Amino acid sequence: MPGTNETASGTAGGPAGGRGAAVTSPEQGSSSAPGLRRTLSFRDLIVYGLLFIAPMAPVGIFGTLQAKSGGAVTLVYLVATVAMAFTAYSYAQMVRVAPQAGSVYTYARVGLGEGAGFVAGWMAMLDYLLIPAVAYLFSGIAMHALVPGVHQWVWTALAVVVTTLLNLWGVRTAAVVGFAVLAMEIAVLAVFVVAAVAELVAHGAQRGWAAPLTGEGAFSMTAVLAAVSVAVLSYLGFDAIAAFAEEARGAHGPAAGAGQRGADRVARAVLTCLVVAGVLFAVQTYLAALLAPMSAAELAAKPGEQGAAFYTAVDASVGGWLHDLVAASKALGAAFAALAGQAAAGRLLFAMARDRRLPGAMAKVDVGSGVPRRALLGAAVVTLVAAVWAARRDDGLDHLSSIVNVGALTAFALLHASVIGWFRVRRRAEVPSVLRHVVVPVVGLAVVVAVIVEASRTAQLVGAVWLAVGLGVLVFQYARSRREGKAAGR
Repeated sequence: MPGTNETASGTAGGPAGGRGAAVTSPEQGSSSAPGLRRTLSFRDLIVYGLLFIAPMAPVGIFGTLQAKSGGAVTLVYLVATVAMAFTAYSYAQMVRVAPQAGSVYTYARVGLGEGAGFVAGWMAMLDYLLIPAVAYLFSGIAMHALVPGVHQWVWTALAVVVTTLLNLWGVRTAAVVGFAVLAMEIAVLAVFVVAAVAELVAHGAQRGWAAPLTGEGAFSMTAVLAAVSVAVLSYLGFDAIAAFAEEARGAHGPAAGAGQRGADRVARAVLTCLVVAGVLFAVQTYLAALLAPMSAAELAAKPGEQGAAFYTAVDASVGGWLHDLVAASKALGAAFAALAGQAAAGRLLFAMARDRRLPGAMAKVDVGSGVPRRALLGAAVVTLVAAVWAARRDDGLDHLSSIVNVGALTAFALLHASVIGWFRVRRRAEVPSVLRHVVVPVVGLAVVVAVIVEASRTAQLVGAVWLAVGLGVLVFQYARSRREGKAAGR
């Protein structure tokens, strides 16, 4: 509590200062106030990223992608991995420029200015608060299916409480527990792969071995790209790694040098996490597509069968025991995906509060655990309310899942613009790389815009309303700042 176990963190970079101020290392802030602790290894960063993504993320949308792509579901994920690589690379560029908590909020501040930084943080906040709510809801639904006597909202609330306590315990503790859960998820995935390969060797495939890459029947690149716009949403979460930039360990040495080495680890972790996720997604969808009893055309004609298509393939080929194992793994994995998302949300709120863009109380760091306790609790409360509200409604999952993506995608767009803004505009004295600092972010921006255009009308509407509210808050803050400036000048 104030004055006992919490204290305000020092400033991490001047918010409106010149170029030098924008990239000040957090370690160079106030020495009297502790900041976030550098305790996360490269493995820990990968764990947080893969937990948030979830190794078996395609399970829920496998049938939808099969139907949309004409059966070329594995090609969809390969293309989606390449498409998201542009965003991952932009993150890797900017985390080295500004190795601070706050992720895209910080990068937009540095590359585009204060206003754009606030908008990026505001839009990312929508994603970081609601994606964990969806994950908690998935966990509650799965646990209710396994233990029907307990309502799904109770399981949902319990998942929020348990993971919040782990996050409050400390980032290192949460990473250790998360590693155990991630190992379990990958083990279940490995069981599926082995069982699927054994089934294919014993009885053969339901369709041609190349079908998951070429489609069933006439190949359509248009159909594949339409499915890619949905598949990229499976990768949302790898970017959360960047939120832990101030907690990534560097080699021994001066604080500033350790911070930069920590930033290099974060950059490598972002790219590595994307590649690992892409490989896992491609392998499981390839095997599931070969085993699926329903063709892509049949799934397209029966939309009601798409959500359970992965489980149908498992039941028909391997057996119900694997279905139950995958379902239990998804229940636990979803809760810990939310843990990673909640932790990232806490760091975002902490960074914005530290820059006086949100109430300053959330800029407090707990001395004992080294985590931004109040920011984490603030994120947990919002997520708990959203998740329990959705869990108590029959259409709650539809409402939540239809709006969670636009915030992240808008933030991604500002991330790409930040790369161009920093390297091409603010650092005119140096010669930037046209490929790395112009071509890559422009292509990444085009991919993000295309996905936003393909988003549901509900998502676009909610995103627009949230943006309008954020702009209103920004105008209010600027007006207040001007009044305070005038009062100080008298």
